[in-house]
Amino acid sequence: MVRIMTKEIDYVIHICYDNHTKKKRGYTMRNQTGSYGAICPCREVCPLSEALAMLSGKWKMRILCGLIVDGTLRYNEIQRRVSGITPAVLSSSLKELETDGLITRNYYSEIPVRVEYALTERGKELWPILHRLAHWSLQEPVEENELME
Repeated sequence: MVRIMTKEIDYVIHICYDNHTKKKRGYTMRNQTGSYGAICPCREVCPLSEALAMLSGKWKMRILCGLIVDGTLRYNEIQRRVSGITPAVLSSSLKELETDGLITRNYYSEIPVRVEYALTERGKELWPILHRLAHWSLQEPVEENELME
């Protein structure tokens, strides 16, 4: 464990080892607030790890894909499209996506109350990335005109 102290923030760096081979696997870093991040050779905190943390979890990608395909959706519509998700997990995932700036939550003071979720501009920027990633996982080439849809 290595401790780095700066004026702004105090970091603790933990060296991660593979349990079987006992070889060094990488590093993690924890700041005063307790948040962790992987250390990247090009930056202090790896931006790729931060991006993957935003999208991690079993349901977030499915929620985002539903909003990409169908546009603005109400809570119950999302729950129907993402079959198998519990209401508590859906609420938690939506809050995390909103906190990360990928979706917006619009509350309408009507009877009955209406809440709609939509992608932000930052969330819409994910479409080409997710599209390429899906084709990569299927080992298919991506046509450039498909990304413009």
